Amino acid sequence: MTTADSSPLNVRLEQYQGPLDLLLDLIRRQQIDIYDIPIARITSQYLEYLRQAEHLNIDLGGEFVFMAATLIHIKSKLLLPAEPVLPGQEPEDPRAELVNRLLEHEKFKNAAQMLHEKQMIESNVWSNPQMAAFLDDDAEPGLAVTLFDLVRAFQQILDRARNRPVIEVAGEDVTVSQQINYLKNVLLASDEAIPVEPLFERQAGLRGLITLFLAVLELVRMQAVLLRQKEIFGPILIQKHKLFDVVFSGEQPILTAAESYA
Repeated sequence: MTTADSSPLNVRLEQYQGPLDLLLDLIRRQQIDIYDIPIARITSQYLEYLRQAEHLNIDLGGEFVFMAATLIHIKSKLLLPAEPVLPGQEPEDPRAELVNRLLEHEKFKNAAQMLHEKQMIESNVWSNPQMAAFLDDDAEPGLAVTLFDLVRAFQQILDRARNRPVIEVAGEDVTVSQQINYLKNVLLASDEAIPVEPLFERQAGLRGLITLFLAVLELVRMQAVLLRQKEIFGPILIQKHKLFDVVFSGEQPILTAAESYA
């Protein structure tokens, strides 16, 4: 790795996937309030990073240059006198749009980190499970789905979610318990295996996606459902395990256990 030792920031230039990653790192490492970003300081450090990259002949791409222009534009607006507003109204903060983009980007980074941790769990805990406990002798033939398959599918769903409008309803945080009940009702309404992907795509926000993913993991762990594929890399299907009714006959302990993920 190339390290810019001459920089006061001492950053590794190739570690950032985009300009938002760089900005978040600058903000978090200096313990800056993301809602009150000192644009002059952050802009200076961001431009220093670009100068180091140019000195080392590292091509960062146009998105880094565009963000530099955005930061300079915000800085210039902050230097101008604030526009007059009506009584009772708050003056517009030129940093607001950037702050919202950074917060949304951080949500996806946290979700990706969660997926990475789940993959680590698979390699350390789920790599050699007693698969017989998860298979139903009466089920139709198919390929058993591993945790890695589910994580990979969920990552693809998250990637698509970045490019579609996401509706977040304030004050209505969905829980893992609610998602377990949702899956239970969906499965009770059908005797056939159901594709998992449409269930995720019906979720209105990022929290809904994550809690539904955790609910699926919980139901697999409790042997209430089976996950299958008809072919390698095919759509993941979810269906009732032969123990489905037995598991939900003791519903309250299941919901309590699931909350440990929330």
